[in-house]
Amino acid sequence: MHDRGVSTAGARTILHADLDAFFAAVEQRDNPQLRGKPVIVGGGGPNDRGVVSTASYEARKFGVRSAMPLRTAGALCPQGIFVPVDGAKYSAVSKQVMAIFRRFSPLVEPLSIDEAFLDLTGTEQLFGDGEHAAKKLKQVVHDETELTVSVGVAANRLVAKIASDLRKPDGLVVVPRGEEAEFLAPLGIERLWGVGPSTGRALLEYGVTTIGDLARLPENLLVRRFGAHGADLASRARGVGETEVVGPADAKSVSQEHTFDVDVADWEVLEQSLIALSEGVAGRLRSTNVACATVSVKIRNSAFETITRQRTLEQPTDMGEVIWRTAVELTRREVRGQRIRLLGVAATGLSEQRQLALFEIDGDRRRKVTEAADAVRRKFGSGAIRRARLLDSGVRAPFERDPRRLPLVDRDKDRDE
Repeated sequence: MHDRGVSTAGARTILHADLDAFFAAVEQRDNPQLRGKPVIVGGGGPNDRGVVSTASYEARKFGVRSAMPLRTAGALCPQGIFVPVDGAKYSAVSKQVMAIFRRFSPLVEPLSIDEAFLDLTGTEQLFGDGEHAAKKLKQVVHDETELTVSVGVAANRLVAKIASDLRKPDGLVVVPRGEEAEFLAPLGIERLWGVGPSTGRALLEYGVTTIGDLARLPENLLVRRFGAHGADLASRARGVGETEVVGPADAKSVSQEHTFDVDVADWEVLEQSLIALSEGVAGRLRSTNVACATVSVKIRNSAFETITRQRTLEQPTDMGEVIWRTAVELTRREVRGQRIRLLGVAATGLSEQRQLALFEIDGDRRRKVTEAADAVRRKFGSGAIRRARLLDSGVRAPFERDPRRLPLVDRDKDRDE
C-alpha cells in the first residue's frame, strides 16, 4: 500500500458494527416459519395504528421501511407477516451482542440497540489487523446468536459508519488509512452525515450529486451558503471525522435523540416525542442509580440549524416527569412554528441519587409508582407500561439500552446526525 504522506501518529482503528434488520432477524431466528418471508415488526396487522419498527430484507424489496405507517406497509406488501414489537427480547439479545463486542475492545460505544463503535487500536496482537478482527467478530456474533452483522473498518467514525452500510446484509468494508477521500468520492451525497433532503436540494444547485463533487467545491462557498455547517460538510467530504470512542465508564451524560422521517411542525407530536425521550433518559438514570442536575434539549430545524438549550434544576432528579416538563419549556420557546427535523434530550451534571426533599409534594408516592413501573418493564419489556399520551401516537418509549443517541425505531440508519 502506498504511503500518501498521511501521518500515523496517534492513528486509530475504528470499527462500526451494525446488526442487520435486527428486530426482524431476531423474530426470524426464533420462528423458523418466518425465515425467507417478508416480516414487518411493529404491530399485529396492517390495520393497526402505529409505525413499522423494522422490516426484514424480504419486506424491504416491496418498499417497506422503518417508521412507515403500518397501513402503508400493508398496502405495499399485502403478503407481509406482521409481528408485534418484543422489547424485552430485543434488549436481551442486544446485551448479549454488546458483551461480545467488549471481548474485542474495552472501548465500545453503543449508538442504539443494534449498533456500536469499537476502538480496536492496540488489539492487533490479540485479533490481528482491523480486517481480521472484524471477520472474527462477525463469526463470533453469528456462532453465538445466529445473527449477521455488517461491519465497517476505518481510521475514523464517519468513514467506518458509512462503510458498514454499503454491503448489507452481512457486509464487511475496510477503508485503508489515507484513502478516505478516494473511498467516499463516488458515493451519493445522501450517504454523508449532515446531508438531509433540504441540504441535498441546495447542493444540487451547485451540481453536487456525489461526495466527490462536494469535496471539490471551495470551502468558503459552502460556508457562505450553509454557515458553520458548510465547513463541517467540506471536512466530512474529505473523509475527516472524529476518532474518539467513549466507553461506558467515561460517560458524563445520558441522552437520547430522535430524527423524524418527515420534518414536524405539529407541537403535539413534538411534545409526545419529548415524553418518550425524557422517559428513556430517566429510566437509564434510575438503572444506574444517578440523578442529573441539568436538563438540555437539542433542536434541529428543516434548514439544518441546530440549537441547544439547558437549565439547571433546583435539585437533582431521575424522574421522567421533571425532565420532560423542563424539556418542554426549553423546546416550546425555540420552535415557534418551525419544522423540526431532530429532537434530543440530555441529562448532565450526574451524581449519586439523592433522597427526595422532605417537603416535596407527592414525591414519595410518585417515586413508588415509578419504581413499580420500572419493575414491570424489566420483567415484561419497555412496552408493557406506557404513558397514556403515547398510546396510538406512533411514538414509542425507548427500549432498555445504552442511552446515547438512540433512535426510537430500528431503522437503516439516519445519516443526518
